[in-house]
Amino acid sequence: MKIVTILGARPQFIKAGSVSREIAKHKEINEIIVHTGQHYDANMSDIFFDEMKIPKPDYFLGIGGKSHGAMTGQMIEKIEEVCLKEKPDWVMVYGDTNSTLAGAIVASKLHIKLAHIEAGLRSFNMQMPEEVNRILTDRVSNILFCPTDTAVQNLKNEGYDNLDVKVVKSGDVMQDGAMFYKDLAQKPSCDIQENYILCTIHRAENTDDATRLKDIFAALNEIAQQKQIILPLHPRTKKILKELQIDTDNLTIIDPVGYLEMVWLIDNCSLVMTDSGGLQKEAYFFEKQCITLRDETEWVELVENGFNTLVGADKTKILAAFNNTTAFSDKGLDLYGGGRASENIIKELLAYEA
Repeated sequence: MKIVTILGARPQFIKAGSVSREIAKHKEINEIIVHTGQHYDANMSDIFFDEMKIPKPDYFLGIGGKSHGAMTGQMIEKIEEVCLKEKPDWVMVYGDTNSTLAGAIVASKLHIKLAHIEAGLRSFNMQMPEEVNRILTDRVSNILFCPTDTAVQNLKNEGYDNLDVKVVKSGDVMQDGAMFYKDLAQKPSCDIQENYILCTIHRAENTDDATRLKDIFAALNEIAQQKQIILPLHPRTKKILKELQIDTDNLTIIDPVGYLEMVWLIDNCSLVMTDSGGLQKEAYFFEKQCITLRDETEWVELVENGFNTLVGADKTKILAAFNNTTAFSDKGLDLYGGGRASENIIKELLAYEA
């Protein structure tokens, strides 16, 4: 079996690494990895792949920094060239990026079987490009690997029981990765106090809205008087904070860290506060309560089971969530597959072929 895997963002490589390590156990599977270049950055050097134990891409397409239409169109053209050359049995895509959609379109046009990992996720916000990408990709896939029961139910609600597609609850490959990388974690070289809070803020809905950003940081500064808040911050967000004259004196602001350092920070913190999608789940994987600085989340099971509190950018809600934070208890639940998602995915692909 030959699989062409389409990846475009650093988090996709980290998640796909778990599946690639599982594939390596099967000599009957040949994986060809294509990096579209959508989110290429200096951190994705050869050292990145070596440290993360991830196979280096077989193809680098170098497509990035363009409008959604231009980027997706060029990806379709280049991915099609790869697929015509490699003649795979499957195209495998992850998540909801433009790279995901481009790979899905190529597979459907060339009549190559398509596997979508992280299928069935919905924010129900069609203003998000990611929501459009994930819905369209699900619709043309042959097998949909859902990370959660909620994702499976979303597909049922959309009528997927009536379509010629296999829906599988595989578990979440992010949990596989979290368990793998925990032993490789690296402590950052910044001043770290006991029982610190890890915070990240990067979503445009917060950083591009002055009112939301001011309210969030007003709450963070108040909380930081009680506990250290470590905030890895992108230079663009730093610039916005400076322009808006938002006070950050109480916070421990550090430069963005690599994934292995981020794993250490999650594993050793007392609480996570974030507007990131992935970090909400990673908080759960490392048994930390999470306060989410967004108005909605794809990971509704975390909210419903009390692991995650949605507060938006409301200062009062943020402070209330912090003051009401309880100790983490897994409650005997296994929401994301317990680290067996990659194994389940490969088993299902081999069974599908048979």
